Amino acid sequence: MSGPDPCVKCIRVLVVDDHAILREGIRSLLERAGDIAVVGEAANGLEALAQVEALAPDIVLMDLAMPEMDGLAATRLLRQRFPAVKVLILTQHDNQEYIAPALRAGAVGYVLKRSGGREVIAAIRQVHEQGAFLAPRIAAEVIRDYAGAAGNSELPRLTDREREVLRLVMAGKSNKEIAQELVISPKTASVHRTNIMEKFGVRNSAELVRFVMEHRLLDDIGVARDHGPASAARA
Repeated sequence: MSGPDPCVKCIRVLVVDDHAILREGIRSLLERAGDIAVVGEAANGLEALAQVEALAPDIVLMDLAMPEMDGLAATRLLRQRFPAVKVLILTQHDNQEYIAPALRAGAVGYVLKRSGGREVIAAIRQVHEQGAFLAPRIAAEVIRDYAGAAGNSELPRLTDREREVLRLVMAGKSNKEIAQELVISPKTASVHRTNIMEKFGVRNSAELVRFVMEHRLLDDIGVARDHGPASAARA
């Protein structure tokens, strides 16, 4: 199902969920935001692939548990066939059994269905502008899973300020939020983020998050092992 694109400069979103009533609710929520246009809907991964090819959305808001082709398989294929399209997972599942495979498959963000509408809209905006988003609850789960593992080595190539910025990136902070916390300008925060990505050889914030997790560097950048959801969100 697709509709007219009411806003040329809006963030173009494809909603993928096997429950029609949820798709309708998500469409209504997003279109009230003003800067987001729902350009289409799909009920499973196969439909999502066809809709992405036909509609060229900026972001696919993807459920995980669906018939015919689930969200994980669809995300993996979308990353291969349409690398410019960003996949943001919207699901009820909040444990590593689902989170880690979704990120490895190529999702650039993960938000929970029980989150408020504001968080879902914020996630879409941040994925569009910054390239990645992890809800605080998900960031905390990632931290708990990886912080206990032995880190690779120290990160001598990063300055102290870059370590601080990277720690906040891993907590899902935007450049504006990083700037406020470190008392620097958003432009400076963006420069630090870019420098870190260049040093690690990654192209965007989503790849940066995956790099840190895959190389088990959370201890090296000062993420505490006992962070809960609230403290992880503020880290």
